[in-house]
Amino acid sequence: MSAKYPVISVTGSSGAGTSTAKLALEHIFRRESVTPAIVEGDCFHKFNRMEFREQAKNIEADGGRLSHFSDKANLFDKIAELFDSYRRTGRGLARTYVHDDEEAKIYGVEAGKFTDWREIGEGSDLLFYEGLHGGVDEVRPFVDLMLGVVPVVNLEWIQKIHRDTAMRGYSSEAVVDNILSRMHDYVHFITPQFVNTDMNIQRVPLVDTSDPFIARDVPTPDESLIVIRIRKPDQWGVDFPWLLSMLNGSFMSRRNTIVLPAAKMVMAMELILAPMIHQLLEKKRKSV
Repeated sequence: MSAKYPVISVTGSSGAGTSTAKLALEHIFRRESVTPAIVEGDCFHKFNRMEFREQAKNIEADGGRLSHFSDKANLFDKIAELFDSYRRTGRGLARTYVHDDEEAKIYGVEAGKFTDWREIGEGSDLLFYEGLHGGVDEVRPFVDLMLGVVPVVNLEWIQKIHRDTAMRGYSSEAVVDNILSRMHDYVHFITPQFVNTDMNIQRVPLVDTSDPFIARDVPTPDESLIVIRIRKPDQWGVDFPWLLSMLNGSFMSRRNTIVLPAAKMVMAMELILAPMIHQLLEKKRKSV
């Protein structure tokens, strides 16, 4: 682990809600006057959009499936190289995946393609990664704080279906086929990461989600609970009695697990994560 150049990763599958965790961390960064080097995990995909479709067709013709979850479609070694380089030098190589035409105008690269690799990190205090693979075996030794965002699977599917149909223009049938095609890789590449995360955030709906493929609405925060498990609370000095007093409606379900109304998710994450990040930054300052 690095004291001088900390690495924080948020990992979770497509549609899991990692953007909410990112929001909480950004609030902390602003308050602590922290300058992060931010990296999005999709920049480590092996193929651009057209290449991926061609590769997927070839593999499907041979009776297989290709998904963005698997090692066949990602550069795990490049993530590890970035994390290792950053923790030692405060620098590393990354690039940007250009999602749409708006981003294409910014980066001067066609939508669905990557920018060139470039050095990042100059002037930053820590590295912040958000993506699918922030906790795979190759990168785990280089991460100082690892967070998992893991809704119960039916809710994850509902969120993905609604996001991809409303924001990305896919049909419901196409999204469902995508979910099914990635199930093997989800089990083998996404799920195992959450055993080693320092903290897992799981949203649990309080309404019927028995058939996620016909759900008309995503359960609201008022219809959900958040379960937060901290793997080693003593290591981080987590004060659960204080958290219970600060988060109205919360309770402990296990010695390292707190449950709270979903509407308080961002607040809870800030209360828990701020001292953790402060601890990392204190080590960084003492190492200078």
